[in-house]
Amino acid sequence: MKKSADSEDSTTEVSDDFTDLKSSDTGEDGTLQYHQANPEIMEEEAKQKERSFRKKLNRDAREAVSDSIHQRVKLIVHRPDYSMESQEEYLRLSRELMPVIQQIARKTLPLLEHENSVEFARNQYYGSKFHADSVAYRDYRYFAKKLPPTESPSLVVGLRVDESASMSAFGRVEAAKRAVIAVYEFCQMCHIPIVIYGDTADVSKLEQMSIYAYTDYDKADPNDRFRLMGIRARSNNRDGMALRIMADRLAGSPQQTKLLISISDGQPKAMDDYTGSYAIKDMQLTIAEYERKGITFLAAAIGQDKDVINQIYGNDRFLDITNLTELPAKLVRLIARYL
Repeated sequence: MKKSADSEDSTTEVSDDFTDLKSSDTGEDGTLQYHQANPEIMEEEAKQKERSFRKKLNRDAREAVSDSIHQRVKLIVHRPDYSMESQEEYLRLSRELMPVIQQIARKTLPLLEHENSVEFARNQYYGSKFHADSVAYRDYRYFAKKLPPTESPSLVVGLRVDESASMSAFGRVEAAKRAVIAVYEFCQMCHIPIVIYGDTADVSKLEQMSIYAYTDYDKADPNDRFRLMGIRARSNNRDGMALRIMADRLAGSPQQTKLLISISDGQPKAMDDYTGSYAIKDMQLTIAEYERKGITFLAAAIGQDKDVINQIYGNDRFLDITNLTELPAKLVRLIARYL
């Protein structure tokens, strides 16, 4: 994988990226070779941009919870690094997923490209609609033609990953990684802005809430796919705070449809008393508040507390993922339905 220049406006055509990953950097014996892409050797200007972006994410996250029950919780937003091992793990997990993702994208992209526009541009030399009233101008601009569709779909996706300790059981972390790879790559193919954050709680007394910003549409980087491999089981989970931060992030986006999907295996539980009915009520109030701001919530339940997650989100926002191998394709197909 060749490291692209760090740019806030960069976008990536994933089908090409994946081809490059498979074939472009091979040694004489056919083994994969990597260009050094560790953030430790990034140029100072790129490092400064990364620091500034991380500070902005921290400011925005604290502002999002400033008027909530979480306002006094000590919060840190991290921007995870990636390593050679991250690249190798990504390649291993993505190989079997990419054919399915590409198949769904191939079915979706023509619908976007051939979307009909209802607006016409007047005063054209040629077009599909003749305007007799323009003949008087004698400038030969007698026609109107349909305006092209927007360059990108009016959808933004947020994917929240529960990184609580219980995610270590029954292959849930690897299932979550496969799911985020699938969603990330599909969104890249379809030019859909995406935010993927993980979260955990109670790492220490000075860090009561941890957010891991793996990818963000304000600073898209092709190497974000490798950051996703940092997802792991950690500590507790303060779900309402995580949902509020991500929902607030999406609420400020210009896209018409704002979809927030939560992958979780259990009910909220964090110190000192964020659990039970208190935590459930906070989550439900957060969902209700941000639904009024245009956010659509969906919960993919992959653990033993599916009944509680269903109770929190409601039947119409609940996905029961009994078979973890189905999670990546199910999420991608679900997102495609919102286009």
